[in-house]
This record gives sequence, structure tokens and C-alpha cells, in this order.
Amino acid sequence: MLGSNRLASAARIAWTPGGSRRAAEGIHASSRLCLPLLLLLLSLTPRVDSSWWYIGALGARVICDNIPGLVNKQRQLCQSYPDIMQSVGEGAKEWIRECQHQFRHHRWNCSTLDRDHTVFGRVMLRSSREAAFVYAISSAGVVYAITRACSQGELKACSCDPHKRGRSKDERGEFDWGGCSDNINYGIKFAKDFVDAKEKTVKDARALMNLHNNRCGRTAVKRFLKLECKCHGVSGSCTLRTCWLAMSDFRRTGDYLRKKYNGAIQVTMNQDGTGFTVSNKNFRKPTKTDLVYFENSPDYCLMDKSAGSLGTAGRVCNKASRGTDGCEVMCCGRGYDTTRVTRVTKCECKFHWCCAVRCKECEDTVDVHTCKAPKRAEWVDQT
Repeated sequence: MLGSNRLASAARIAWTPGGSRRAAEGIHASSRLCLPLLLLLLSLTPRVDSSWWYIGALGARVICDNIPGLVNKQRQLCQSYPDIMQSVGEGAKEWIRECQHQFRHHRWNCSTLDRDHTVFGRVMLRSSREAAFVYAISSAGVVYAITRACSQGELKACSCDPHKRGRSKDERGEFDWGGCSDNINYGIKFAKDFVDAKEKTVKDARALMNLHNNRCGRTAVKRFLKLECKCHGVSGSCTLRTCWLAMSDFRRTGDYLRKKYNGAIQVTMNQDGTGFTVSNKNFRKPTKTDLVYFENSPDYCLMDKSAGSLGTAGRVCNKASRGTDGCEVMCCGRGYDTTRVTRVTKCECKFHWCCAVRCKECEDTVDVHTCKAPKRAEWVDQT
């Protein structure tokens, strides 16, 4: 990112995450309850509590005391850093859009619920692949938004990376650090302190899963830092270079986490409650960069309020595709309706000197295929 924001590197007041941690709430059980049964109960504990996601819906009206579900640590950070909370809100909009882009051709398409502070509803109750992806992409979105705001000079507590000074080298040779390197470490530290705060107030399997996937999302953003340089010398000969570190487009993080979703590993919590054991011993153990989940996903074919599934009735499908967007898969074998529609698009655009582009309006008739609703009325709204 070139320009005045990159070249400005005024010193800012540093913020250091930390502070006292609230004691983890224990899960009380009878002394006669055996450990395996306790672990099973812990793994199935329903929790839909990442209400900080709702900050994205509040926009400029972020009032910390009015955001439902925040724990004390999150509320304190919200009150102490209102400008950062604005960035978190903008970041929430961005990662939700990215989630919907990644799953636009799938039965579950990352749909959100209006005026619902859980944002995604009961679909997050299940410890599924989808929940793993949402926690990872949301954590990544916070890192990205805060880091970007630091570099653009929008926050009081941070600016460019203060450690990128002096000389360094890469495979092309030596260069001088200059411009404004993205302060990714600040973004990661604040995101960890804010996003993980809620999971650290409880000690159960779902909290452990969420913390793991949150970390996957944070590190994914850092993975795609890139070195950008400006050449100096006669006729741009690049005998001297000034370089800085910049984040890649968030789409790269989304694509990466989508691949991690495809390869997510099903696990159970180990006996001492500190880590995971693979559910299928034929699969490898998860690494720090793998998404993990406990429960299989529903098929999302039918509307089911208890599972948070909206179903696929009325969804547009691709008749010619055999993939997840194809009518056979998307419609779950129920068939599809075809409607002929006329679309008006711009065409035959020409550039006119100087300086306008003029286009004609063309009509195009296409067939739109949408999934049929279930035949039996009681399937439409399971509760």
C-alpha cells in the first residue's frame, strides 16, 4: 500500500495486552461421575455466545454496555478503545462477506439473521466444520481490520510496525526498511485478548475448540504478509530499495481457511482436558494450522430451527454443474423449478475521447433454476 499512509510513521502510544484473567468456571459433577462421561458431556455443551460478532451490525452506534453477551474483559477493552471497536465492527462486515463468498455455492451459505445478536443463530450450537470456519475467519477478520487501521493512522494506540527499521536483506539483496510496515503483531495481540476473552471464562471442550480455531485464523493473516518495495537509482535500476511489509488482500486468507475447512479434522477432547485426540485413528493428528471440530454437520437440506438450518428451497442452482452448486446436490434430489427471465446489461462499450465510456443496453433472456420446496408441509419448518 503506497501513499501518504504508508510513508507516515509517526510514533504512537503502544498498547500491551494482558491484565488479570478471570478464574475459569469449573463444571461441577458428582464425584461418582466417571471421567469419560464427563468429557462426553463437556463436548456436547451447547454454546452460542460470540455476541461480539454483532458489533458489525451496530456500525457507528457501538455502545459497549448495549452489546449482549460480552464478558467483563471484552467490555473493558471496548470501553477503553472505542476507536478500535469501530475497526472491529467494520472488520466484522468484511469477514462475514468473505464467509458468504466462500460458501456461496453450498447448501450452508453463511447466512446471517437480522436483529439477532448471535448473528448466525443456532447453527453455531453444533461443534461442526462450519462453526470451526466461522470462528477462524472472524478472528482473522479482527486481526486484519485492526492492523489495517493502525497503518492508516486511524487508531490512537498504534501505528506502523516500529520494529521495521534499519537495513535487512532478502533473496534479491539488501534493502532499507521504510514506508509503513503493517503492524500485524499488534493486531494479533489485541485480537487474541479481545476475541479469546470469552472462551477463557469457561473450561469445556467447545471453548478449547474455539480457542484453537481462533488461533488458526489469526496466524492465517500473518502467513500472507508480503514484502513491497520501491526502487531507487538511475532510471529505476533498483540499486537501492526501500521496502515494507504489507498484508495481502483478505481474499487470500479466506481462500486459505476455506481449504482448511475442507481438510478439517474431527477430534475429541483428551482425558486431561488440555488437547485433542483424533476421532478416527487412521487420520493424522491436527497441527496448530488445522481447523478442528467435534460433531458432523447436518445436511442443511431442510429448514430446521433446532439445527439453525434454513434449507435450500428457493436457492438458485446451476443445472449444468455436478458440483456443490449443481441442482442435484443443492436441491437434495427434490428437483428444481425453471423461470425464464430477461436481464438488461451494458454491452458494446466504447471509449470516447476524452474521457467517457458509453455503452448500449442489451437484453438477454436466461433460464434461472431454483430448488423446489419439500413436498410434505411438515418438512418445511421442523422445530
